[in-house]
Amino acid sequence: MPKITVLPHHTLCPEGKTIETASGGTLCDILLDNGIDIDHACEKSCACTTCHVIIRKGFDSLAEPTVLEEDLLDQAWGLEAESRLSCQAVLADEDLIVEIPKYTINHAREH
Repeated sequence: MPKITVLPHHTLCPEGKTIETASGGTLCDILLDNGIDIDHACEKSCACTTCHVIIRKGFDSLAEPTVLEEDLLDQAWGLEAESRLSCQAVLADEDLIVEIPKYTINHAREH
């Protein structure tokens, strides 16, 4: 089972977290299922960038992003070469280290 290490984030995961999970799920769903309330304003339909994450380790294990995802990522705050939309990043068998950026383009949270 792959492990996802989430680096500390000031509000969503102040202590960081390590999650062991099965492959095949999206990173967004796995984070949400494990108590990390990452923004996902478009309900995970690849229509915004609020679930943007940076993959610090294991980036190459994820399937290639679609053209739509790449186009949306151009709008993300803090874009890096290893950026992905967590709603589109499907976990493979390799461990990941994930950083949730400090800011999103989301001006207000639903909750």
